Amino acid sequence: MLAWLGMAALALGAPDQQMLEAGRALEAGRLDQAKAMIAKAITLKAPAAAADRLLAELAFRENRDAEALERYSVLLNDSPTNSLYAERATIAALRQGQVARAADLAVRATASPAASWRAWNARGVVADLHGDWDAADAAYRRASGLAPDRPELLNNRGWSLMLRGAWHLALPLVQRAAALDPQSARARHNLELVQVAIAEELPQRRSGESDEDYAARLNDAGVVAGIQGASARAVEAFSRAIETRGQWYRRAASNLALAQQKKP
Repeated sequence: MLAWLGMAALALGAPDQQMLEAGRALEAGRLDQAKAMIAKAITLKAPAAAADRLLAELAFRENRDAEALERYSVLLNDSPTNSLYAERATIAALRQGQVARAADLAVRATASPAASWRAWNARGVVADLHGDWDAADAAYRRASGLAPDRPELLNNRGWSLMLRGAWHLALPLVQRAAALDPQSARARHNLELVQVAIAEELPQRRSGESDEDYAARLNDAGVVAGIQGASARAVEAFSRAIETRGQWYRRAASNLALAQQKKP
């Protein structure tokens, strides 16, 4: 058996075999192993195109988003209809805050009938950032049809509704996201924000909670109150956030100044 595997590897070619195994390592999340295999394949004169694909994927999975975006953009020059390249580039652009670039890429990522839920989810995020709620809803519907139980997608759909102040509609989505992924800090955070909004009260301090964490939650509660038009509650939340963490809590101080301007 071992002899057969050795012959198969020789038939495939050492660089190609390295690239094949590197791809498997990437899929399995063994990033250090993948990195070493890609480097070895390059020294063995692996085809440049194959190496570029794996280097882009490695950068993406390691959250080196600026590099991933540029690598996938180069790959798209040669393969302009490749929806996976466009999807990865869209997500990397969003992580970099390059919304305009992400918007163009998202259209390309979803052009194929085989576009994934991640591509449609990213397009929904782009629409949210532009305040285009109809486009966001349409994108999230397409994504949900492909992956109805992905907590990331449920969170994003819930967040989209939260941005519009539709707290009661957001509640079941963020509840399900938190149930599916109880370890997700983001899911817990979104659920708490919705509950705070519906209850129309400020969050209570948790046992053992640090000043920094509680101040951050108060600041977020102030943002929620601002979306609801509850200026007095927003001012109270931001003021308490500053008191909790100290006068140099700049985010809350800035939000407080804005809320005071809007207070009747």
